[in-house]
Amino acid sequence: MFERILTISGKPGLYRLLSSGRNMLIVEVVDETKKRMPIHNTDKVVMLDDIAIYTDTEEVPLRDVFAKMYEKENGVLPIDLKMATPEELVEYFEGIMPDYDRERVYLTHIKKMYAWYNILVANGVVDFVEEEQQVEE
Repeated sequence: MFERILTISGKPGLYRLLSSGRNMLIVEVVDETKKRMPIHNTDKVVMLDDIAIYTDTEEVPLRDVFAKMYEKENGVLPIDLKMATPEELVEYFEGIMPDYDRERVYLTHIKKMYAWYNILVANGVVDFVEEEQQVEE
């Protein structure tokens, strides 16, 4: 399920890929509205599976970061994104990813990750472990 979730530049929230057409994608908003819409090939679309977080040694897939967050909290984050100070947001992220690259991961990235994580958990998308890893275990 996670591999079909995407973000669209200039549009808030997350989207689930339903199908692809000739010059467009059909997506559904990942929230309670489940609104469907076409996304044309001129829009910048990025799959969440393609996003990674820089660390001091490697790039960690966003899926793994979300898995750590879910393991730690087992649900929605205890941070209110609108009320929390930048220092609180960074401090919480350091608890999850202590070796993240502080020069290349900005506060805006951290806020966006928190918002995406909360959207996914609120809508039941919590299968953050890749299928290959599930088979091995």
